[in-house]
Amino acid sequence: MRAKFFRKPRRSQADSDGFVWTRWPFSHHVKPSMDLTPYRTFLIELAEASGDFIRPYFAKPDLEVETKADDSPVTAADRGAEELLRALIKKKFPDHGIIGEEHGNENENAEFVWVLDPIDGTKSFITGVPLWGTLIALLHHGQPVLGCINQPILGQLMIGDGETTTLNGRRVRCRSTNRIEDATLLTSDPLNIRKVLGDQADAYVSQARLVRTWGDCYGYFLVASGQADVMIDPLMCPWDIAALVPIIRGSGGVITDCQGGSPYPAESILAAATPELHTDVLAAL
Repeated sequence: MRAKFFRKPRRSQADSDGFVWTRWPFSHHVKPSMDLTPYRTFLIELAEASGDFIRPYFAKPDLEVETKADDSPVTAADRGAEELLRALIKKKFPDHGIIGEEHGNENENAEFVWVLDPIDGTKSFITGVPLWGTLIALLHHGQPVLGCINQPILGQLMIGDGETTTLNGRRVRCRSTNRIEDATLLTSDPLNIRKVLGDQADAYVSQARLVRTWGDCYGYFLVASGQADVMIDPLMCPWDIAALVPIIRGSGGVITDCQGGSPYPAESILAAATPELHTDVLAAL
């Protein structure tokens, strides 16, 4: 599927609140013309508060790790950080909904919904590897309009709104890589790529200039900041995805599911630095 470009939005309409919505290229993206400033300010507050909570747990020798029903690890840092975020959201915006990995959904059909993954990359977190982050996103009418990746150990806060992505207040952009042969390709788990590509996995992945498992949200962080070119995750949940969508789009990249469809809601994600590279990778998937 080849991406198409449009000089003008294909469709626009005003909703009951007076916001103007425009159809945007790539993956059924709907971009709201609304002032996100108050929400961005609050997003930074949430990132800072959760970072302060999580930081003392990182690389803690006696950190207790439990196993959830889906066999994924969880710690007091995951659960406590999400509880903190939920309390702050309810106090500031009591009418907003919340979707969270650790404590479920509340009012998830509200106009505005916050999506929380307190530690995306818990396996890295519990082994003292700083390739994890806190994901916080804001949905408006079910679609992500604002998101952040916060890495409090490295002091990195990336925020995207679908138009612009910043790292610690400085704008970042994807690289201009167009071919898989020139690309740095990342994934959270190479075994999962084989589930998608089957016997073709090794042959295709080996075409990339560099392949690494700098995964989970940090892989998307690297694509958005121009340090890598492709990130593939065949198995994803809503809280894994929501914050990534406005971040990748705001940095000029393309993000879809692994079939080229809408990235939210979805169960897989393919993010690429350019439309040409996205088309190349998608053809193999």
